Amino acid sequence: MSVLKSYKELIVWQKSMSLVKNIYTLTASFPENEKFGLTSQMRRAAVSIPSNIAEGWGRLSRKNYIQFLRISRGSLFELETQLLIVKELKYTNDSEEIENLIIEISKMLNSLIKKLEEKN
Repeated sequence: MSVLKSYKELIVWQKSMSLVKNIYTLTASFPENEKFGLTSQMRRAAVSIPSNIAEGWGRLSRKNYIQFLRISRGSLFELETQLLIVKELKYTNDSEEIENLIIEISKMLNSLIKKLEEKN
């Protein structure tokens, strides 16, 4: 097993970056009146996910890293809720890829958090 040299090597970070791109693409089609509402909120939540993974890595402390991964997971759930709102408002009916990414990232974050907690 090789030691990771950067957070960029983490598959969960890479998938989170993909999620950000998907959210930006999705929200680009939202009505103009959502520019400062759901569009902004969803983009900030999405960007927060890989950003917190990276920031936690940079803290060089397992305890801090776990905390930032939990924040990342919270942002993921926030984004999931916003996606449900978007579907209710009928701004999209094609969100399956994003929904699958959210599920996958959630599982990966949960697993990473659990492994780091077991090392304590």
